[in-house]
Amino acid sequence: MKVAVDDDRCRGHGICCVTCPEVFDLGDDGYAVVATPEVPAASEDDVRVAARSCPERAITLH
Repeated sequence: MKVAVDDDRCRGHGICCVTCPEVFDLGDDGYAVVATPEVPAASEDDVRVAARSCPERAITLH
């Protein structure tokens, strides 16, 4: 699974970073970035929860 954050939609709520810190991080600008684009199998469920929890729907899974 691959994951991406839409920079235009992200508003820096940070829910993804709390939900799955193995994959998401906050950049210097305070917005989410993907630290691990190729999601480890053990983190896939957490990434799905992060995507569903994003209030801006800025996370996409491929």
